[in-house]
Amino acid sequence: MLLNVEANSAKVQEDLEAEFQSLTSVLEELKESMLMKIKQDRASRTYELQNQLAACTRALESSEELLETANQTLQAADSEDFPQAAKQIKDGVTMAPAFRLSLKAKVSDNMSHLMVDFAQERQMLQTLKFLPVPSAPIIDLAESLVADNCVTLVWRLPDEDSKIDHYVLEYRKTNFEGPPRLKEDHPWMVVEGLRHTEHTLTGLKFDMKYMNFRVKACNKAVAGEFSEPVTLETPAFMFRLDGSTSHQNLRVEDLSVEWDAMGGKVQDIKAREKEGKGRTASPVNSPARGTPSPKRMSSGRGGRDRFTAESYTVLGDTLIDGGEHYWEVHFEPDSKAFGLGVAYRSLGRFEQLGKTAASWCLHANNWLQASFTAKHANKIKVLDSPVPDCLGVHCDFHQGLLSFYNARTKQLLHTFKAKFTQPLLPAFTVWCGSFQVTTGLQVPSAVRCLQKRGSATSSSNTSLT
Repeated sequence: MLLNVEANSAKVQEDLEAEFQSLTSVLEELKESMLMKIKQDRASRTYELQNQLAACTRALESSEELLETANQTLQAADSEDFPQAAKQIKDGVTMAPAFRLSLKAKVSDNMSHLMVDFAQERQMLQTLKFLPVPSAPIIDLAESLVADNCVTLVWRLPDEDSKIDHYVLEYRKTNFEGPPRLKEDHPWMVVEGLRHTEHTLTGLKFDMKYMNFRVKACNKAVAGEFSEPVTLETPAFMFRLDGSTSHQNLRVEDLSVEWDAMGGKVQDIKAREKEGKGRTASPVNSPARGTPSPKRMSSGRGGRDRFTAESYTVLGDTLIDGGEHYWEVHFEPDSKAFGLGVAYRSLGRFEQLGKTAASWCLHANNWLQASFTAKHANKIKVLDSPVPDCLGVHCDFHQGLLSFYNARTKQLLHTFKAKFTQPLLPAFTVWCGSFQVTTGLQVPSAVRCLQKRGSATSSSNTSLT
């Protein structure tokens, strides 16, 4: 500590001397510049006055010659030559420089415009102090906003401080309401170099219920204390795919699904053989045939069988029993057939999405004859729209609305209007293809605006209510 005190004091002393040397250099440069201005002004005025004095000297010499001529004329005895001489004197006086010469100086001797008064600057210099530690900012919750998976945070300083250089914002996700806890699973994420008292975090995934925020101000020497941390709610629909419901030919990896013609069980056996754990290449004789893949073990939300036959379906693991929810699905363009929507948990293991009253979906078929349709209770409506590469699903449970959008442009593709009598589950189907689900999304503002336009809803579901 003693060595650190000596080293740090020496450093700040060097910095102080450097700052004063810099200040002195600025003053010296300013002094030289102002002195040069005075010298230039003096030289300019001296030149003008010297030119006037030279002109006066020449005029005086000329006047003396005229006076000498006049005296000689007056002393002449011949009166007949006098008129001629007088005329010559008159013409000489008229043409003399002194006749047209002004004795008023062209420049002033007043130099007051170059006077200075550094009283204010001197007073400012006398107030120079060491940089104070910046005060902790105050986060303005009333002005802060959470929308469209973005967070706009606004803060202010308790007192105005012109020495602030930048701000540092930190945030982290949490599932606990109230003041931040000392220990959290997620670390603080840091945003540095903020020049303004407002910042928007974009492209966030709200996979936890809340986010903690704190801000600190920094000048060029030191950072202040963090603001009192605040917690903002980040409501969004978060779910995973329930591998225990997926068809055997669907490989579920977190939020990704790929159709596999060989079937998941055979893939498990091949993986075991590759690791040296299998002793036979025949899946029929393998003892692992009856053992499901670890990714397809029951998720604890059991109570139904895996989809089978031609129902290449997988469900989400989180029930929708109220409120508004939104998620997006990106299908690979070379998928031969795929669908997305919602279903009751009672959907039969042999039933395909949209072919019973227990499910609603949009279905795209790229095999043999291309089609893009809305399906419910085995009723079909052909959609006059190209199939987007990314689809958004908006479910308003209490209003009984299920809408599908182009996730890129937020164009409304179709809306089902129904009276949901049971909780719903996100539902997906794919054949000869794959897809990726994105969750943790808020209902986009554009979707909310379109939802309020009742005309779009009523006109899009005339055959499928």
